[in-house]
Amino acid sequence: MISNSKKEIENLYFTSNEDYVYKCQMEVYGNDISGILIVKKISETKHRVVITSDFGNKMIDFEISESDFKLNYVLEDLNKKMVINFLKNDFRELLRQKYSVVESFENEKSNIFRSELDKKNYYLFFSKENSMLTQIVYTRNNKEKINFSFEAKKPTFAEMIHLEHKDFKIDIKLFQITETE
Repeated sequence: MISNSKKEIENLYFTSNEDYVYKCQMEVYGNDISGILIVKKISETKHRVVITSDFGNKMIDFEISESDFKLNYVLEDLNKKMVINFLKNDFRELLRQKYSVVESFENEKSNIFRSELDKKNYYLFFSKENSMLTQIVYTRNNKEKINFSFEAKKPTFAEMIHLEHKDFKIDIKLFQITETE
């Protein structure tokens, strides 16, 4: 157990006003989708997320915050309620910035902070080596639901992000294309 001095922690990835551009590889129930993912912070609480094909054709475009979701465009093939809900929920979790700390622990490599929100638990792992966020594990009813892994050299930009669902066949990998400051 480490001291509970922190009452709130932050996921700083996606907090810069720069565009975040990633090569995106998604596997959704055996279907492979690849393209370019662009995330832009458009206000303190809202992001715009656009996924295009490798050739630049728009596949989906939405604006998201903790409380709002506005679908600007979706390709007909992707316009399925289940797909939209997964993207909405996954990106809402990925882009969440502030977490109130309920308790904290440590292991060999990480300082771990547990946050609770609407009967959901989030475990945020910060590297002891460089203090950067390396993982968020989202659980519900004590079962792991989604595992977000990050590889980063800077606190505001992850070069690699991996979203792995534990109870659905959904796997999303994002690889840096642009270098941000």
